Amino acid sequence: MIAMDPSSVQVWVATTPVDMRKSFDSLAEVVRSFLGRDPLSGSLFVFRNKGGQLLKVLWWDEQGLAIYYKRMERGTFHFPRAAEPSIEITREQLLRLLSGLEVVSRRAS
Repeated sequence: MIAMDPSSVQVWVATTPVDMRKSFDSLAEVVRSFLGRDPLSGSLFVFRNKGGQLLKVLWWDEQGLAIYYKRMERGTFHFPRAAEPSIEITREQLLRLLSGLEVVSRRAS
């Protein structure tokens, strides 16, 4: 069983699309080299494809890397726009994003 405090988990959204063929190690390298973050920090890292209908979440759960992968059957994911390579959003905003809703505001990073 994984012991973690969900209230302390940070959620980082990549603001540019990535190749959805990437898996554990290559997404972890994107987190390290492009986003400038530690993929083993316990934070959630959210990625989308160019068309916006595919989404992956990379997470280190203290035992290994995990990926959540979702495809929208209709519509696209509405990722926030920003000049930075990644922005931090709240868990509530992540739930909106996963539901296909727009993320209306962002938390300062």
